Amino acid sequence: MSDRPLLDADNYSRYGASESGNSNDTPIIPCIDEQSRLVVEKKLLRKLDLRVAFLVLIYIMNYMDRSNAAAARLRGLEEDLNMKGNQFNTLISILYVGYMLMQAPSNIFLDRMKRPSLYLSSCMAIWGAITLFTGVVRTYHAALILRFLLGFVEAAFFPGAVFLLSRWYKRNELGLRTALLTCGSSVSNAFSALIASGILAGLDGTLGFTAWRWLFLVEGTLTIIVAVCAIWILPDFPSTPSVWLSPDEQTLAKRRMEEDTAAGNEDEGKPIEGFSGLSEALMDWKVWWLGVALSFMIASLSFGNFFPTLSATMGYNATISLLFCAPPWIVGTATSFFVARHSDVTGDRFWHITGPLAVGIVGYMIAMSTMNTAVRYLSLFFMTQSSVAYVVFLTWVLNTFSQSRSKRAAAIAFINSMATFGNIGSSYFWPSSWGPSYANSYLICILTSTVSIAMCWAFRKHLSRCNEAAEAEEHALGLPKGFRYLL
Repeated sequence: MSDRPLLDADNYSRYGASESGNSNDTPIIPCIDEQSRLVVEKKLLRKLDLRVAFLVLIYIMNYMDRSNAAAARLRGLEEDLNMKGNQFNTLISILYVGYMLMQAPSNIFLDRMKRPSLYLSSCMAIWGAITLFTGVVRTYHAALILRFLLGFVEAAFFPGAVFLLSRWYKRNELGLRTALLTCGSSVSNAFSALIASGILAGLDGTLGFTAWRWLFLVEGTLTIIVAVCAIWILPDFPSTPSVWLSPDEQTLAKRRMEEDTAAGNEDEGKPIEGFSGLSEALMDWKVWWLGVALSFMIASLSFGNFFPTLSATMGYNATISLLFCAPPWIVGTATSFFVARHSDVTGDRFWHITGPLAVGIVGYMIAMSTMNTAVRYLSLFFMTQSSVAYVVFLTWVLNTFSQSRSKRAAAIAFINSMATFGNIGSSYFWPSSWGPSYANSYLICILTSTVSIAMCWAFRKHLSRCNEAAEAEEHALGLPKGFRYLL
């Protein structure tokens, strides 16, 4: 075989130029042997998937550092910091205030960077240090400030990681990869409880620190170690030269994205002017609609922030309650891969969002109707299924705004920022006075799930009408099939 790269620039032609006389702005599509391309593409995706797997590890640490307060609550956090009334709920809520404020600015900044790997790993090291310092606080107000700062810094990771995936993977590949990334939260919910049970049971009193302080100290240190490794492992953008990709793979990575957006006639690949992406996102009602729908969905998933507390209502000690947290989240993680993959294969998003939310509603109804230990534990398995809807919803957002890179970055961050209102408000859905049944809390989750489903249905109807209009126009003008929204 010749040493000449398979995707040499001389092997390119203008897409559709012979048919429509497109201008020089038309994306360039490689005209190479299909079999050769498949070989290169397979190698490219394999390398990418390995690095995305490391993103999952980072998200596990991200979610673990965010949710460890719920486990610490079982071993004296409230008592040591003299918390009263709803102060613990405020401690949970304040993190999402910082999270909300930073997401959009962070993603806009990330879109203009050449080395997102350095930016994301630096943010990770900082939030690891904040988690570590939380383990030595002496007052409630000091913990409150650190939790706000934790959310402020952690906000860079998830919307940034989702945007990074959308710069490497095509629309029909995003569902499974987004599921792989977001499974980090479910894995964290499962195994952080196991880790917490070991730390809380084994290190209490060591070096004069109580068990809950060791939880923050150990997890903060682990996060910093992972952050240092991330500098060399995380991928940058396809346009940034990468030592882990061959010239063929680097070229194909860029061409794949051009092909995926070629039908949309949007501004992918064009110079970014000022904050045009942000202004376009803010002027698009679809961004606001999806943000509100996701906010209701996130509110319905608020049980996750209090999962150890809900597990403890079955009457077991702190260690056993934490161990019981793992199996429901493990099952939810496994389900998310199947649902996301099936959503990619069928090209459907709405029903793959509605189904898991409906299963979650069944779980809420079971939990609020009985105090039987076995039945309530079964309800937790149903509840964790609803988190699968979040995975598919994020993919739907990426698909809907896939034609414009800068708008996509802003839309992802802004929708996630709006969704944070769901986290802020839902932190007060679970006051101790409503326990141990938490019937009122579950009723609120049912209502918010129902509203989210209704909004997604209305959005699907709108996209369907847009697709029908585009098809009618193409038929009337004799144009080839162009961009279609996934429903």
